Amino acid sequence: MEVLRVIRVVVVDDEALVRSGFELILNAAADIEVVATATGSEALAAVTATRPDVVLLDIRMPDVDGLTVLRQLRAVPNPPVVAMLTTFDTDDYILSALRSGAAGFVLKDTEPEQLAQLTRTLAAGGVVLSPKVSATLLRNAEPAATTDIDAARVERLTERERAVLVLLADGLSNAEIGQRIHLSVGTIKDHVSAIFTKLRVTSRVQAALLAQRAGLLP
Repeated sequence: MEVLRVIRVVVVDDEALVRSGFELILNAAADIEVVATATGSEALAAVTATRPDVVLLDIRMPDVDGLTVLRQLRAVPNPPVVAMLTTFDTDDYILSALRSGAAGFVLKDTEPEQLAQLTRTLAAGGVVLSPKVSATLLRNAEPAATTDIDAARVERLTERERAVLVLLADGLSNAEIGQRIHLSVGTIKDHVSAIFTKLRVTSRVQAALLAQRAGLLP
């Protein structure tokens, strides 16, 4: 009998009602467990103690700024996947968070069943954007100019790695990319690792932003 893999989640928000609401919704899924909730100042200790797979992190908190917490979490050994929670789909901090290593963002009023699925996507290595937000956010955002260094890094990618990068930028998980181009998940992981190394990025969203600046996306 196959053992069900449970996705471990930490919810970080300054409002107790939001934390308890997310905990209730996610714990209703058989394959998800909220192992801790925390405020911004408690986040690093909570993550270090529980080693979650996914962290849902409020982007705006009064005690510690969400971007500061994001940078703290990205610096820990084997960091968890972090998605930002926000009330607004036009939050000024969103692009800064994505460029700092967030794996996407989720609106706080996301439907319960969608919240669980987005969490599964995060745990599988995918990029998530709330269903209420345009799927073209990364492509339509005002990009930084492509530098010669960026262009040179993209040129180092093989044809296969470029194909993987485009699918990665579309938000597909490793398993979904493998199904699309008929390769094993292990092979896709190797390609993604090579892409990160050659582009000198540390997250899928950073890779997607660079691909967008380099004109690889439609």
